[in-house]
Amino acid sequence: MNRRKKIAVLGFMANCPIAGVIWQHIHYIVGLQRLGHEVYYVEDTSRVPYDPVLQTVTEDYSYAASILARLAGEFDFEGRWAFSPRYKSPEQSAGLSRGFLNTLYAEADALLNICGSHELNDDLLRSERIIYVESDPAVEQIKVDLGSEPTRAFLARHCARFTFGENVGRPEFPVPLHGLAWLPTRQPVVTDFWREDRAAGMTGRRFTSIANLATGGKKDIAWRGETYLWSKLPEFERFRSAPCVCGEPFELATTFKDPALGEAFRQEGWRIVSPDAISVDHHAYVDYIRAAKGEFTVAKDQYVRLHTGWFSDRSACYLAAGRPVITQETGFSRLYGGRGGVFAFASLEEAAEAVRQINADYTAHSRAASEIAREWFEAEKVVGSMLDRAGV
Repeated sequence: MNRRKKIAVLGFMANCPIAGVIWQHIHYIVGLQRLGHEVYYVEDTSRVPYDPVLQTVTEDYSYAASILARLAGEFDFEGRWAFSPRYKSPEQSAGLSRGFLNTLYAEADALLNICGSHELNDDLLRSERIIYVESDPAVEQIKVDLGSEPTRAFLARHCARFTFGENVGRPEFPVPLHGLAWLPTRQPVVTDFWREDRAAGMTGRRFTSIANLATGGKKDIAWRGETYLWSKLPEFERFRSAPCVCGEPFELATTFKDPALGEAFRQEGWRIVSPDAISVDHHAYVDYIRAAKGEFTVAKDQYVRLHTGWFSDRSACYLAAGRPVITQETGFSRLYGGRGGVFAFASLEEAAEAVRQINADYTAHSRAASEIAREWFEAEKVVGSMLDRAGV
């Protein structure tokens, strides 16, 4: 039997304490706990945190520390968390002390660098067991192909590199890897956190989704004469007429910078609601997903045109709640979906057919969604596989 391991999750859920980000990290923490490991959560970063109540970044990290303290009490990692604001001083830390952190870095069996969110400072480099977990495939691979030595050096300091781009390294993903090995993974989900005792009826319920459309082009990247976009907004615009074509209203929890564009979506049958309440409260986020009939959403241009095989962590939560998902094809369907529960589309006609099939037998597709979540996304399976393949 494998011994109990000491593992630190390095993340950014206090730096960016919105509900979707919080759940992304909690699933790693709880999945590792359920495997029997001693789990710590650490933010040791130079980035200034965001306060979702004030809706601004601030050097005052009291909200960041308080949210970690609350989450630690709720998810059983009390006394095993730290927020160290390096923008103030490397010695400052809420929760665990700097001295304890440095010892943890030296002794831990693994440090999971979620989304590559932690810069590799000298303290962190006490460890040779840092594992990179990439949720946004293509950007780092393209940077390496373009000859970025800082990117390559950063990635090389990790003992293993995992990516949500499950096609990275396969023929359908066109970006060369230049000798850097990438291992496929996906978002872990603790499915019982999302499950309901009763099945959802369809009356009065909509296909919904939650999206940040204000990201702009900060991660757009040019490669081989093409520009690959990071924002989801252009893809939502491509499928703006989906409610009309599919024959029923859709709902999107988002904020449009341009009110006229938001009104254009409403004219096409979208109900636009504020994301603020569900972004601040991670329990309200769960309630919003459970209240849906299912999810209709798109993927980022980068994920689609580069055939990454990426699948949304939020969509996985819809599945865990027994809510069927209709999402844009990125190449993930070679692995799961296709037999109900998850529908990949590349055209409005395919989206409409998915709606028709779900409405024809909602109970079967709800059951299939839950089964896919348990088979492919269950947290213990996903993180257990990662640790095994990383040699932990």
